Formats: sequence, C-alpha cells, structure tokens
Amino acid sequence: MSYVDKNLMNGENVIHRTKIHWAIFIPSILILLAGLVLLSIKYIGIIVIGFALVNILVVFLNYTSAEFAITNKRVIIKVGFIKRQSLETLLSKVEGIQVSQGVIGRIFNFGTIAVTGTGGSRERFSTIEKPMEFRKIVLEQIEETK
Repeated sequence: MSYVDKNLMNGENVIHRTKIHWAIFIPSILILLAGLVLLSIKYIGIIVIGFALVNILVVFLNYTSAEFAITNKRVIIKVGFIKRQSLETLLSKVEGIQVSQGVIGRIFNFGTIAVTGTGGSRERFSTIEKPMEFRKIVLEQIEETK
C-alpha cells in the first residue's frame, strides 16, 4: 500500500496523482554509455560502468518511492527511499504553487514545483511529471473547498 493511501483521513479521496519524470534517468544512462566507450581503457571503463549501475539503482529507488497526490482535503508529497522528505498540507493552508520549467522541461513536460504554505513555508520538488497540470488541479481543489 502506498504512503498516500496509508495516510488518508476519513472522507478523504485522491483526486490526482503524478510522479517523478523519467528524465531523471538520463544522466545515469549517459554515464553508462561513457563507461561502455571507455571499455577500451579496461579498468576505467569497468569502474565507470559500475558507478553508473549503482547510480541507476539509486535513481530507480527514488523514482519508484516518490508520490505526489492531491486529495479533496490536502496536498500530499513524499520523496526519498532512505532519506524521506514529505509534505502534507491542508488545501486551506496552501498559499500558492510555483512551477519552474526550462526549455527541456517544457519539451518533455517536467519541472520543479514549489509549494508555499501559510506562514511562508516553502518546499521545492524537482523533476515532477506534468507540473502545470498538478498546479492547476491544486488550485481547482482550493477553489472548491472555499
């Protein structure tokens, strides 16, 4: 059972879920390809490939363990496998959501979201799939709870 599903309150329903974008694998894959090219320099290539495989495993664990959900009452975000960062904010306490996307992020539809709560607290989460859609749905849910 997922973190979000385990932590739902009575009468709370998940409206929308998203995840980390697959683009987080690109640097690890590029390192792996560099290692394959460097196999002609025997030990260096093997070391680089080993590093790339460990890196891919770490990225995979982060990818599969991250959860982003909007419910009818809260925004729930959990990232990290060993070192966990979570955010559970009532919709009434969300002041805004900022989305940052570079050119590549706009092309492949990923970006960084910053959730600002009352009191000035601000949490950033990067490489989120469909961040504009996430922001739109949060704002719609905030409007519905008013």
